[in-house]
Amino acid sequence: MIKSHYSSKLIGFLSLVTLFGATNLPPSLAQESNANAQRPRQVFPGGEQQPDDVVKIDTDLVSLDVVANDVEGRPKRNLRQEDFKVYVDGVEQPLAFFQVERRSGEPRPLAVVFALDISGSMTPEEMERLRSALNAFSAKLAGHPALYAVMAFGMNVKILQKFTSEADKLDRAFERIAREPNGLSTHTYDAVDDAIRLLVRHAPRTRERRLMKRAVLVVTDGFPVGDTVSARTVIERANAADASVYVVTLPSYSRMLPASTLAPLPTPLDVSGLADLTGGRSVYADESNYDPLFRALAEEVTSAYVLAFYPAEQKRRDGQFHNIRVDGPSGLTLRQSRPGFQAEGRKQ
Repeated sequence: MIKSHYSSKLIGFLSLVTLFGATNLPPSLAQESNANAQRPRQVFPGGEQQPDDVVKIDTDLVSLDVVANDVEGRPKRNLRQEDFKVYVDGVEQPLAFFQVERRSGEPRPLAVVFALDISGSMTPEEMERLRSALNAFSAKLAGHPALYAVMAFGMNVKILQKFTSEADKLDRAFERIAREPNGLSTHTYDAVDDAIRLLVRHAPRTRERRLMKRAVLVVTDGFPVGDTVSARTVIERANAADASVYVVTLPSYSRMLPASTLAPLPTPLDVSGLADLTGGRSVYADESNYDPLFRALAEEVTSAYVLAFYPAEQKRRDGQFHNIRVDGPSGLTLRQSRPGFQAEGRKQ
């Protein structure tokens, strides 16, 4: 039975859809909803060092992930460095680094945080199918050097499993997932914020001399309530940490929509740009078996190209935000992990 607080969240959001129009919702709508109630936290706390086994990366080097999809939405593999052009503020940049995962050769190492909604709006059936799908996700990536962590959120954010590469620990963490039947809040942005901090503090930036793919996989009803950090801040922190956010919205949301609705209306998470602006993807689970969806996500998480460049000298310490645009072969859709980079200010 879907809780009444979930119905209230849906009704409130549908009112906004009616007011603004389903296809013209302003991106700032969800981003600014909590602008004055943000946790005073940094992605890279002052004085905090990365783990000792990290191969140090030049701080002037700017890297980003790029996913290329064909017209049918399938990841396009085996593109070459010369297939891409990177522009900063409209000026083309020479690439200093290019990395791609091929079907043969060493797979790209991964660091993934599962952030799982256990608020009262999640049905018991969804929780059971979710456990199966998460196992399918990790099984798909069994051949990759990978670290996984598991977090659960509702009114509070909890770490169920710190980073591990042991499959049995991951399985036990999924088995411990429990619902909060009386949960009145769904702190989604807070959970993603905590997941990014976990990645920065405890997942090495490189492994076996290859840049790790950092990702947060959020499974939720799509309606954050009660967060103390804004969507805009979470997106900025994800970009600073080179972390992509993937969002899976479960069927309890679509079941509340009118039967005439041909496609799901955007949730507040979609409106905020949490997935799009971090190079991730937002998908809806609309089948009783989520396993194929999660296997497809696992395929996408491992199919990104890594591009890196050195900005022009005058743009490395000017304290400004600089836009990045990536172009690729015609006929492909590109999705980049960050829209730009924030340069450090000059030291006095």
